[in-house]
Amino acid sequence: MTFLAIDVGNTRLKWAMYDAPQPGAAVLAHGAEFLDHIERLADTAWAGLPAPTRMLGCVVAGDAVRRRVMEQMEWWDVPAHWVVPSAQEAGLVNGYDHPTRLGSDRWVAMIGARNRLLSEGPARPLVVVMVGTAVTVEAIDAQGRFLGGLILPGHGIMLRALESGTAGLHVPTGEVTLFPTNTSDALTSGGTYAIAGAVERMVQHVMQHCGAEPACMMTGGAGWKMAPSMTRPFDLIENLIFEGLLAIAAERFPEG
Repeated sequence: MTFLAIDVGNTRLKWAMYDAPQPGAAVLAHGAEFLDHIERLADTAWAGLPAPTRMLGCVVAGDAVRRRVMEQMEWWDVPAHWVVPSAQEAGLVNGYDHPTRLGSDRWVAMIGARNRLLSEGPARPLVVVMVGTAVTVEAIDAQGRFLGGLILPGHGIMLRALESGTAGLHVPTGEVTLFPTNTSDALTSGGTYAIAGAVERMVQHVMQHCGAEPACMMTGGAGWKMAPSMTRPFDLIENLIFEGLLAIAAERFPEG
């Protein structure tokens, strides 16, 4: 029994093979590939893998990229299942005005975070931050209802926008400091604190709405860069999307 989880983001495809479609399953293999190189997966990283019994993925890069991924899976002859946000799934209720318009990566990451929270202790409100090309900040109440969330540019997009829109401004890598005294540090610190400020504002909203301090989780490729600048403790989780896919798979494929 094997399960393939696929997360297709804006720049990379990440995958993991597990020994079962359920939370806590053992990882048999994992990897990542830039979207420009998807066509080599079947001949390289996936060539030596056993055929998965089940597959579930989420994709935000569009239908064309999803079709390219499915072409790489053809020789396995396994049905491809893709998460589309719904009114509720795996213990999470979708509070979006139009549930299917919520990004699948956001939905799956929240399910993963909620599942992890309940596995570690009693239910409580939750703020989930995903730091990648874009940054999302989600609010979930103690009953498992997604209240709403923020979307803002990731650090790289902020810096490129400043560089393209400001005459003579170039963006070398800087450091995050309390009082930047050069342009590089000012840019890096400004972007970092903009994200941290949005997260802190959402935490305050959740505290006011729910009457309790939320648990806070952060994930995404650039999460480790943000963690030291946050104003309150965050659990840094390597990949909540895979945890969410496992939780959804356990519900969709109860027979394994």
